[in-house]
Amino acid sequence: MYLGSHTISRPRPFPAVPPARASGRYHGAGTPSAHFTMAPSIFISAGEASGEHYGASLAAELRRRIASAEILGMGGPRMEAAGVRRIVRAEDMAVMGLTEVVLHLPRIYREFRKLKKVIRAHPPTVAILIDFPEIHLRLARELYRLGVPVIYFVSPQLWAWKQHRIRLVREFVRRMLVIFPFEEHYYRERGVNAEFVGHPLADLPQPSITREQFAAENGLDPARTWIGLLPGSRLSEILKNLPGLIEAAALLGDRYEFVLPLASTLTGPQIQAILRQCTAIRGHGKLPGITFVHGARAALFHARASIVASGTATVEAALIGNPFVVVYRVSALTYSLARRMVKVPHVAMVNLIAQKRVVPELIQCDFTAANIVQHLGPLLPDSPARESMRMELGAVREALRGDTVHQSGQTAIERVAAIVVHEVEAASPAPAPAHAVMP
Repeated sequence: MYLGSHTISRPRPFPAVPPARASGRYHGAGTPSAHFTMAPSIFISAGEASGEHYGASLAAELRRRIASAEILGMGGPRMEAAGVRRIVRAEDMAVMGLTEVVLHLPRIYREFRKLKKVIRAHPPTVAILIDFPEIHLRLARELYRLGVPVIYFVSPQLWAWKQHRIRLVREFVRRMLVIFPFEEHYYRERGVNAEFVGHPLADLPQPSITREQFAAENGLDPARTWIGLLPGSRLSEILKNLPGLIEAAALLGDRYEFVLPLASTLTGPQIQAILRQCTAIRGHGKLPGITFVHGARAALFHARASIVASGTATVEAALIGNPFVVVYRVSALTYSLARRMVKVPHVAMVNLIAQKRVVPELIQCDFTAANIVQHLGPLLPDSPARESMRMELGAVREALRGDTVHQSGQTAIERVAAIVVHEVEAASPAPAPAHAVMP
């Protein structure tokens, strides 16, 4: 798709934690032929594009290990394709920002009640909640009351803000599986059974599609320089970030082609809303040649550099080694509240992992087209600035793999699946001995 200047109850007690699990680390390989007296029910919930991607991979791995399991929950189309029976669509829940959430509260509350109704009627054997704390910490409370062991995969960023929520995690979450190396110490120090399992994106190989293939599939010129525009995965953040990205692209000029990946969780009406915004900007004469594509990783892999909204895409860019500038904009009220609540020195996860400013951060008022061009410009030619950033991104990539975790020979998803299987086994009735005489 191309748009441009040229074309248009009382909780039942949890089972005792075996010694192997009390240590907080269980990396058993699990088995594809695991058998249970009753088919276990596994609840997986993810509410946004990155979590939905992890949820789909985890569902596929659990299906391989426990073929008889029923897997249900909240997710997007990829989770559905992986065999998850969707109770609630992730597309209907993904809203970003304090004021933005308020605007959509009736719909969010309606879908949340739907989730609670199902798990009350049929409590699952175990639950895996992926990120999305506004919904999942409330859901963890409900699951705990039903006696369902809760595994939280991809930590809420409590080290950044809303640190009082640690009490909820400590009370309602059985296992906290974190994907950033500094998080394990943070949670363990506060009495949470946490474990760094590695980052799932760090296990992925570089995209195999060639530049020529990607160009042919998306109507791009492989001979030209491409710049990635990644405004976010939720509609609300895309609509706030996209105008600034388009203005920067217009300043950079038509010597570049701009690629804009669309998140898989976006619905048809949401994509139409994005196109309408682009058309409105075009009416003001600011719209450069932009090609909408599917596949953020391939776009980052082949782009010379990128402008990336703060979020999971910054980690993807770092792992791929694509130099980038971080941007973000929210409502004035959200930003004012966040400034009082956020307790970390950086916004971009790459900078938090490196514990220094590796990539430029242009947030709120600093997010202007001129500032983007000023910081992105030196990253486009072969230059010391470009080479320095690529080296720093390489160090971040190694930290996300983790020395101990990487040596285990398992991917992050495989480690999570092994822990889930272990919890399912602990929560399930033991099979009757083969010699048992039935009454």
